Amino acid sequence: MPPPGPGPAPEELWRRPARWLAAAYASGATTPTDVVEAVIARAEEVEGRINAFAYRAFDDARRAAADSTQRWRRGTPLGPHDGVPLTVKDNIPVAGLPCAWGSRLYADRVPERDELCVTRLRRAGWVILGKSNVSEFTLGLGNVSTLLHGTTRNPWNTALTTGASTGGGAAAVAAGVGPVALGTDGGGSIRWPASYCGLAALKPTTGRVARHDGLPVVLHDLEVVAPVARTVGDLAALLGDVAGPDPRDRRSLGVPDTPLATGRPLRIRLVDRFGDYPVEPEISASLAAAANRLTGLGHLVETGPVPFDFARFDAHWRTIGTTGLAWLMSGHEDWRERVGDIYPPMVEHGRSLTAADYLAALDAFRDLFAELAVFFTGTDLLLTPVAGAMPWAADELAPPYQRVFTGIANATGVPAVSLPGPPSAAGVPIGFQLIGPYGADRALLKVAHDYETAHGWADRWPDPTGHLPKGTAA
Repeated sequence: MPPPGPGPAPEELWRRPARWLAAAYASGATTPTDVVEAVIARAEEVEGRINAFAYRAFDDARRAAADSTQRWRRGTPLGPHDGVPLTVKDNIPVAGLPCAWGSRLYADRVPERDELCVTRLRRAGWVILGKSNVSEFTLGLGNVSTLLHGTTRNPWNTALTTGASTGGGAAAVAAGVGPVALGTDGGGSIRWPASYCGLAALKPTTGRVARHDGLPVVLHDLEVVAPVARTVGDLAALLGDVAGPDPRDRRSLGVPDTPLATGRPLRIRLVDRFGDYPVEPEISASLAAAANRLTGLGHLVETGPVPFDFARFDAHWRTIGTTGLAWLMSGHEDWRERVGDIYPPMVEHGRSLTAADYLAALDAFRDLFAELAVFFTGTDLLLTPVAGAMPWAADELAPPYQRVFTGIANATGVPAVSLPGPPSAAGVPIGFQLIGPYGADRALLKVAHDYETAHGWADRWPDPTGHLPKGTAA
């Protein structure tokens, strides 16, 4: 991205993507202090309507921005994104900030150590604005609504949900509170909110971002650290600063950089339905339009069947999460009175399962990985909806058919990107999903960038909250 021209008015800085800000810092057009002040002012304007934050760290952010400003003036930035503000999901420990995991059970927890990805953020100079709101234990059923921090609302329409556990981070980015957010994805948690908030998000290959010093693991290796942003370039920027192996995380060792075919059009399998689960008409129409756009970019898009045993996936999907939650609650005697109403039935389901059930799920997921690996020897990408349902009321649970398209990428460890497709007739964002082979994160982002260049935003972000009534979130 070329260096920017004359600096924009301060109130415009919150609209700018991370890479634009990086270029502006390097050219002297603006400073991290100016940007962070503009973003904090934006947060104070919209937070009452969207409730994106679990915890704010604005004073810390101001100090970090001042330090970054001095480094840029000395010509010694920590990296190209030194001074760019972002939020961090409240299931990723940040030293000195509460990390409640969306639950009253952990409301008093203040970690002394950063999770590894946060250590890497700090080394690169990113400025942490605070912790974004998250569904309890990141195991909510399609919204961010907790007894501890209340309900996060969609900036495009505050009556609607942001979709899943990274909903706080997505709401912040969509409303201009930081150009990017760091979240996690254990089954669609970064992709659903991106779809519903008009953003781009990447669920990386398992192991692409090494993990250490995090919260207890309740989702085996299904949950990965993941970025959400307004532009694909910003996804790549944030991912680049947190990705990489670490000897303490064996999953991160030896993750390949898998290319896609060059010199020929990519072969893309369009699958618009998994099993008997319905897809709402506006989503089907948007997916078809996105497929036509991909065809217009020169790719070969062909409709075909689901390239793996979906029934087997569906039969085992709940096992990992409910078993992990049951294990987690075994360490809390008074948990039942302190968690949301949806969790006791999940715990009971987890307790009803056996070790054999858990191993059967892991065995099924290994077989599904093999099926997808064979599929990707003859086809480059899989194109699907992100969700089967349009966003629903912010404080209600998702319809059961909403969730089916995203979990396969977590179960098999492959990368998947969510991109904004054509919106609904009412202007509500609708995303589509591209799934790639194991290790093809970089290649997938290249395809996403080409699509965005042809059909996405430029270097400015429209204000989705501009048409909404003022007031506070319920």
